Amino acid sequence: MQDFSMGPWTLVLAIVTSFIGSLIGLSCVARARRECRRRHAVLWTACGAVAIGGVAIWLAHFIAMLGFAVTDSQVRYSAWLTALSAMVAIVFVHIGLSIVTLRRFTAQRLVCAGAVAGVGIAFMHYLGMTAIRFQGDIAYDPLPVLLSVVIAVVAATAAFWFTVVVTATPARLAAALAMAGAVAGVHYTGMAAVSVIVIPAQPAPLDTDAFDLVFPVFVISGLVIAALLWALFTSVGPELGRGQQHAEPGALAGRAH
Repeated sequence: MQDFSMGPWTLVLAIVTSFIGSLIGLSCVARARRECRRRHAVLWTACGAVAIGGVAIWLAHFIAMLGFAVTDSQVRYSAWLTALSAMVAIVFVHIGLSIVTLRRFTAQRLVCAGAVAGVGIAFMHYLGMTAIRFQGDIAYDPLPVLLSVVIAVVAATAAFWFTVVVTATPARLAAALAMAGAVAGVHYTGMAAVSVIVIPAQPAPLDTDAFDLVFPVFVISGLVIAALLWALFTSVGPELGRGQQHAEPGALAGRAH
């Protein structure tokens, strides 16, 4: 089994992709926190979930998986399981983000949000691994699996804290870097838990080749990034009602409980 069959560029590209997706997503989250209109806050939170869950987490995982190879066997992927793993990442991240953007911020909610998003990152990774098809079986060492989940939860919590509590641009960059590190850490720690057994007698897999998925995945992801950037750069800033200009972010009417 190889994780870098195409060289180190898959690692570098995965980290860069995760950083960009995280930065866009966390910017959407910061915008949601400043919104006084709940429907706009909900919309920006959903945009953040798509950017973080779909691009920063799932697309980075997909790029890293391009380097996965098994000696003496073709590697294919179940297209529907691969798509399902993307939806799982977006849904879990959306739940986590909603906890810290649509309700009054507390330390307990921050921990809960980080746990939900972190578990979602790990769940996405291992669900994506079930999409792999080759002539053989996969086994997992439980200790690295547990460690990958811990990495995901801690880093997601730190990223949310940086975004919600420290609002300066350098903090947002640090949060995006933490999230990118979490995604890479979860992926390669999870891959360290993997061992494969090649069984040549099994039939060759007939599912989808990874490169047949590359073009639609990258086109869709590029359109998502472009749309979110356009929304961030062209939308008007949040309109605060009279007497709300100095309200604590995230503590506006309709979000307290």
